[in-house]
Amino acid sequence: MVKLNRIYTRTGDAGTTGLVDGSRVSKADPRMAAIGDVDEANSAIGMAIALLGEGPEATMLGLIQNEMFDLGADIATPGESFEPGEMTLRMTAAQVARLEAEIDRMNEALEPLRSFILPGGSAAVAALHMARATTRRAERAMVAAAEGVSLNPQALAYINRLSDHLFVLARLVAAAGGGEVLWVPGKSR
Repeated sequence: MVKLNRIYTRTGDAGTTGLVDGSRVSKADPRMAAIGDVDEANSAIGMAIALLGEGPEATMLGLIQNEMFDLGADIATPGESFEPGEMTLRMTAAQVARLEAEIDRMNEALEPLRSFILPGGSAAVAALHMARATTRRAERAMVAAAEGVSLNPQALAYINRLSDHLFVLARLVAAAGGGEVLWVPGKSR
């Protein structure tokens, strides 16, 4: 359980921050950029939840938000072993498989894509597309970090699958609320 009595610690004033193992790295380290982008994606998912209101989609995203904190902890844990433990949060193949099953279930209710989709429509759909795009940025940051340090392959698979999940969920919400906004190539010519 996390307990924070004081928010500021002053330990990062010199531009470093601590990892799970107690080591310190620059706040500009690629690993920290990835953690920051995962946090931003999580915030974007929170905005989508607020716009969706209560329902099964928000419940599904609430679980994902919790997993995004687990993902940040996974990225912040140096090492070569990616097995989860009582005190070590690691993303697992089961979490990736759950996202895939949810994608498949949502996709069954949708017509096949016949055009690219513009990220708009309702506020909730636009927020889901913003969360998807932010998640893609987090994935790019994680891939960049993985070029210099070992990252859990399941963490990389999870973030990749999550952007697909958000895309399909945006399509599902759009279909239930009036339809998608489709790209019209060369429309302004």
